[in-house]
Amino acid sequence: MYTYEYPRPMVTVDMVVIRKQNNHTEVLLIERGNEPFKIHWSLPGGFIEMEETVEAAAYRELQEETSITEIELKTLKTYGDPGRDPRGRTVSIVFGGVLTTGQQAIAGDDAAKAEWFSIEELPELAFDHGIIVNESLSLLL
Repeated sequence: MYTYEYPRPMVTVDMVVIRKQNNHTEVLLIERGNEPFKIHWSLPGGFIEMEETVEAAAYRELQEETSITEIELKTLKTYGDPGRDPRGRTVSIVFGGVLTTGQQAIAGDDAAKAEWFSIEELPELAFDHGIIVNESLSLLL
């Protein structure tokens, strides 16, 4: 364990995964199984492990929470405004991808549900994920 004089932020990854379905665009969301924001919808994501790259963390978290594995993710943007996470100072690296296979999203790990939502009818999202989805769609479409 390390001890430092200065505080440091936590680092997370969040994934914006979209698919085209009958001329509609949908985004994959999870219902959170844990606090904060338990039972609220959010993007799949989580904390990076100390010995993994941020890219590996993105693929791992996506697989753990949604069972999605056959997708190419690319780095979209980093979000780090103070107060974006009630657990403390958190910086999130956002990855995005377009699902082109027929893989089913199956909730796992700390996700209670995994479902596709039309981008025109998104529920209220936890954290700053509404902003992230809106800004990411222009980069993915």
